[in-house]
Amino acid sequence: MSYVRDPVPGIDPALAADALVAGAAVRTPGARLLARLAALAAALLATVLAVLAVAVRPASAATLTQVTNFGSNPGNLNMYVYRPDGLGSGAPVVVAMHGCSQNANAYYTNSGWPKYADLYRFIVVFPEQKTANNSTACFNWFTAGDVARGQGEALSVKQMVDYVQNTYGADPSRTFVTGLSAGGAFAAVMLATYPDVFEAGSIVAGIPYGCAPATSPYICMFTGVSKTPAQWGNLVRNAFPGYSGPYPRVSIWHGTSDTVVVPANANASRDQWTNVWGISTTPTSTSTLPANTTVENYDSGGQTVVRVQRVGGMGHGTPVDPGSATNQCGATGAYFLDTVCSAYYDAQFFGLGSGSGPTSSPTASPTSPTTPPSGPCFTASNYAHTLAGRAYQVLGQTYAVGSNQPMGLWNIYVVHTLRQTGPNYYVLADGEC
Repeated sequence: MSYVRDPVPGIDPALAADALVAGAAVRTPGARLLARLAALAAALLATVLAVLAVAVRPASAATLTQVTNFGSNPGNLNMYVYRPDGLGSGAPVVVAMHGCSQNANAYYTNSGWPKYADLYRFIVVFPEQKTANNSTACFNWFTAGDVARGQGEALSVKQMVDYVQNTYGADPSRTFVTGLSAGGAFAAVMLATYPDVFEAGSIVAGIPYGCAPATSPYICMFTGVSKTPAQWGNLVRNAFPGYSGPYPRVSIWHGTSDTVVVPANANASRDQWTNVWGISTTPTSTSTLPANTTVENYDSGGQTVVRVQRVGGMGHGTPVDPGSATNQCGATGAYFLDTVCSAYYDAQFFGLGSGSGPTSSPTASPTSPTTPPSGPCFTASNYAHTLAGRAYQVLGQTYAVGSNQPMGLWNIYVVHTLRQTGPNYYVLADGEC
């Protein structure tokens, strides 16, 4: 959003001055001179006020930034990073991988993950496929040389994680991965090949690890592949032979009407990861989310380690829910479907919302399955918020300090609730406090 606008929206100062002079044509020469000087003074004052408004606006330079030379990059991928302003060392990292025919900017713009990076203070890495590697910009989840530990695209993504840890001091114990479709299938690749790197991950409309290349990728996508849970689990265990540490927790999202990657793949992913965890394929508990979404929780040791979210009637895409509430996010577009904000619920599942560890089975109501971020709430007019330092105004529009979320006109009639989630950091919380 640009804050450099006309001093008076829709009115050119020079034209305004000419209009004033024209209106004074029948006056004396002295009156016409005074009118012109007054118009020029008004235009100058408006310009100064506009400059001052921009100058006092809190700085927010964070944007999607490409990183080069992040490693040997054997998979020949591009790397992009979103790092919120003022983020210090020790921050978590989420790797977010786009689907076929998409790119890093599309996932940055539409998925909703930057909103929660600002809110919960973490870094998002957006790997990007090149058409030189795949003509439809799909991550190569079905190519043997790209899905093995220490090789190809899998190693390139691992090197991106190494880069943000070494460069920004990111927390190596809080690293996560998510992705859509081919990106979801590749999220499964990263969870299987680097269980020592990722604490948890999310597979959105994706495919279980190892479904291809032994089988045609199109069979995996369009019909699914039948294996026992043990057979699926062995594919993960064999991805890093000899590994004896903990495996990542896994969130699985799938639309019940997906015809591009059929819903049978959600069951296969569930079978794979419950077997890896040594638990039953029968849910420990179930619940619901908005947009006719059912949730199945599979627990181990008192925490949910596998979660399956089935979005009723949704086709192929990342579930988003545009809006300003904390549990709303993203923008609709090709393969970004207006249902439920998957990024918000995954952030909670990862443990990012509370800044602590993993979540257990949800017990709250269907419309509020997790607790919003803590912090004091303030309900007041936009004018009062700016006087109290919780918001600022630019050319008659109000924005929350820290998150820069738009709040509407700067006056005493527009009322919002703001929640303070950090020092000098406020987010819209209408209806939540």
